[in-house]
Amino acid sequence: MSNVKLAIVYYSSTGTNYQLAQWAEEGAKELGAEVRILKVPELAPDAAIDSNPAWRKHVDETKDVPEAKSEDLEWADAIIFSVPTRFGVMASQMKQFLDTQGGLWASGKTVNKVVSAMASAGNAHGGQEATILSLYTSMHHWGAIVAAPGYADQSIYKAGGNPYGVSVTVGDDGIVEDAEDAVKFQAKRTVEIAGKIKN
Repeated sequence: MSNVKLAIVYYSSTGTNYQLAQWAEEGAKELGAEVRILKVPELAPDAAIDSNPAWRKHVDETKDVPEAKSEDLEWADAIIFSVPTRFGVMASQMKQFLDTQGGLWASGKTVNKVVSAMASAGNAHGGQEATILSLYTSMHHWGAIVAAPGYADQSIYKAGGNPYGVSVTVGDDGIVEDAEDAVKFQAKRTVEIAGKIKN
């Protein structure tokens, strides 16, 4: 049984990264981790959200998901981030959330957090790897420990083969890759590494 506390912090406009977060939660809980799924605050105006029915539907369906706060990051031993790609980097909603963690960072409370990241884009070469790596750059500044999945499990290949973190392509019918097992593996690996560091 794990005594690891895991925060899964995501941004999702139409639900893809929320789905990844839910799979990560399932994987982590299989190891006994205590998990919080948390969304970052939405920055887009209602007019933009209302212009896309899928975006409005997802916002309404997840209105009860708690918003991530600094206290959640302080509570967590490990953090998994899940974020869509916007022009090859993380969505501004996630970047803004990270940028508000200066107080936590300055107090040394981000040091030795075990972190991992997942991403999505509208096509197979839409910047998923760059998005994950840009997020990891911030994590190096935090003094966090990156737990990437590497090629440590065959599920990574089935999901498209991204060693930095599971990344998916979003098509007309949802996620293109067979990614559920890879997400669960990545979550378990993150929890296992956090458990070794914590103990």
